[in-house]
Amino acid sequence: MRLEDELKQREFSNDYHKGIVNIIYTFNWIDSHSSSFFKNYDLTPQQYNILRILRGQHPKPSTINLLKERMLDKMCDASRIVERLRLKNLLVRTPCANDRRSVDIMISKKGLDLLDTIDKDMEKFLSIMHNLNSTLTHLMF
Repeated sequence: MRLEDELKQREFSNDYHKGIVNIIYTFNWIDSHSSSFFKNYDLTPQQYNILRILRGQHPKPSTINLLKERMLDKMCDASRIVERLRLKNLLVRTPCANDRRSVDIMISKKGLDLLDTIDKDMEKFLSIMHNLNSTLTHLMF
């Protein structure tokens, strides 16, 4: 479907305006689908992002600052997300041996197992991308 039809808007002031609106609309569409997908695993997309970062660091520990730097959603409160994941036993927090003000964060076995399960189902989620037209695949920054 065309963006103009979806938004019930006949025209845009220029192609840049239309492009920005298209990016925002598409982001919200993908965000809605991803929230729905991850809800099946009792996760938010942001929690999933943190688990993926931790898996990439494994077996080395991570810090809150490293997670903040690497998160896709820079507006999230990484400390709060880490605590929620800890309560679900998906990660472990331990005092840092080198810096008493810091904590080491590592993904747990349960967290790794959950990511393995999600990986097996990820193709289902990615199949929604077939609904996006080829215009989006040509966007470059």
